[in-house]
Amino acid sequence: MTGTLILVRHGQSEWNLKNLFTGWKNPGLTDLGIEEAKKAGQALKARGTVPDAYFTSALTRAQRTLDLMLEEMGITDLTITRNHKLNERDYGDLSGLNKDDAREKWGEEQVHIWRRSYDVPPPGGESLKDTAARVLPYYEAEIEPLLKAGKTVLVTAHGNSLRALVMKLEGLDEEAILKREIATGAPIVYGIDAEGHRVSTEEL
Repeated sequence: MTGTLILVRHGQSEWNLKNLFTGWKNPGLTDLGIEEAKKAGQALKARGTVPDAYFTSALTRAQRTLDLMLEEMGITDLTITRNHKLNERDYGDLSGLNKDDAREKWGEEQVHIWRRSYDVPPPGGESLKDTAARVLPYYEAEIEPLLKAGKTVLVTAHGNSLRALVMKLEGLDEEAILKREIATGAPIVYGIDAEGHRVSTEEL
């Protein structure tokens, strides 16, 4: 028996477009982001996917993406679990800053370290390691048991919270996960066996 895990990063947000650090702030989706979310729903519908369970973060852009996907899939009778453990990485003092302005303030090298190191957090924020420390226990407690039982689970979240899951599922090391790009609105579908191991990967 194989479970199915579908990971979807929210559609482009207004702050993605403006090149701002977003973290736990709550910008809306752009017109492109809305289109991306709809296309993700259309792709899953065309695949014949009907999830058994739905998870998203406590942030509006991920919740809105899921809502738009469900409209396209024609799914109305469902329960959505929203939890801050699936939130984007908290960028702390960088939140709301333009990335170029941050480089001017702290220097190119320091901002690069904050963005692309595994375990160095920005001031007042989280590293990817910190993000994984809240995402993975939640996944293992709430989502993985459903997959082991052969269920189909849809998770709509964020670039870095999904990176933490992808790192575990694909067995990537600290260096490889930082190079792993997760596109907005592009479903990644994993087959998960009864032991919780990935047995297949499909990118829609």
